[in-house]
Amino acid sequence: MKIGLLPLGRPTFDVPFAEEKLSAMLAALDATGHEIVGPRELLFDEAATRAAMAGLAGARIDQLLILQVTFTDASMAVAAAAGFDQPLSIWAVPEPRLGGRLRLNAFCGLNLASHALGLNGRAFSWLYADPEGDIAGELTALLAGERQAGRLDALPVEARSPDGARVADALRGQKIARIGEHPVGFDTCAYTPEAVQALAGVSVDALALDDLFDTARTVPAEAAAEVRRAAEADVIGLDAVNQEELDRSLRLKVALETIRASGSYNAFAIRCWPETFTQYGGAVCGPAAMLGEGQVPCACEADVYGALTQLVLLEAAQAPVFLTDLVDMDAADNTGVVWHCGQAPISMRDDTAEATATVHTNRKQPLLYQFPLKPGPVTFLRISQAFGAPKMIVSFGEMLRRPMAFTGTSGVVRFERPAGAVLADIIACGLEHHMALAYGDHRVTLRAVAAELGLPLLEI
Repeated sequence: MKIGLLPLGRPTFDVPFAEEKLSAMLAALDATGHEIVGPRELLFDEAATRAAMAGLAGARIDQLLILQVTFTDASMAVAAAAGFDQPLSIWAVPEPRLGGRLRLNAFCGLNLASHALGLNGRAFSWLYADPEGDIAGELTALLAGERQAGRLDALPVEARSPDGARVADALRGQKIARIGEHPVGFDTCAYTPEAVQALAGVSVDALALDDLFDTARTVPAEAAAEVRRAAEADVIGLDAVNQEELDRSLRLKVALETIRASGSYNAFAIRCWPETFTQYGGAVCGPAAMLGEGQVPCACEADVYGALTQLVLLEAAQAPVFLTDLVDMDAADNTGVVWHCGQAPISMRDDTAEATATVHTNRKQPLLYQFPLKPGPVTFLRISQAFGAPKMIVSFGEMLRRPMAFTGTSGVVRFERPAGAVLADIIACGLEHHMALAYGDHRVTLRAVAAELGLPLLEI
């Protein structure tokens, strides 16, 4: 069989480490005995990927294999799926939990691709495995089409309760400010305001990023100083980061509060990168952590349904929520890792560890919060649009007291079900890459909320 390769990566991650992983992947593929064609180096941009696709188009391949070596958005996976009729497979690689930066973040790329391919009705096989492990059998199964993602659908639920009605009633009339558009290739963050309104009675106003930046630039110095004093109560190390960039970051907190007051907003969905760094010059992650602690959810990447999900879980839990990525699953350890750059509410900090001020791992600007998440039961929620239909997806687990897996705000979770089964369900249900997390078991209430909102429910 002739296998056509598309090795995808981004230069903002650890390129030498990514190249090491790619070399190991290629060696494992060569050992299968199949004919491997296509580029054997990382494709860092759309032009390089499309050139590689053009080369494969004339190669009479039997299968297209995307090597998800680092995080990428889903745009090229969707383009490749549309450009080839042959069977499609994706192989993503894990990385060691060493407490440093996410050097690859390949699982998140697989997550985005899975959701986008589900929306496009494209079948695919998948594998999440280290090429340097004992994977000959799994790789053979992948190339034989025996690891199909399939489709896992939600089911109707009718178990209403006063708690469910309370949450549904509280949502009606709430407002989300979407600031900037979601990034290209983030199909997980797409929305229509009419659908959000019809689903939950929540309205969405679209604002420009310049509205946020211009408001921040006019924030009085004393107002920014007051935010700094609040941050000093949360984290140590503010003096160690670039002070001008820190000041700009702190001003975003005041600007968001100003916008919130003027529009009576309950939550934000903010296009946080790259423009907050490249155009404005300071991170919004730390301000988002502070707002989240104050029970004003902020969703990254202009993820409106992520903001809606946070509002639902906030009303159910009556406690701060954290919109997080799932960045690793380890079946052998029976755990997963949840992470985001540095915006978890401070009340989620493990009290045996310090919270520190830090910078964005790729963009190197403050302010981000950094700490491991505290141990305890946690509920995960996503109001999902997987396969083009609204649904509620819920999961439950126990956050463990473990060393910090990756920089930023992260935690190691043991799901109620085996990690391998949860991983398979995540891919099969087309789940978006953002889920909201709150401490405690809120599944009974959320089941009733699903009934009130007319949402089918899937528990993974």
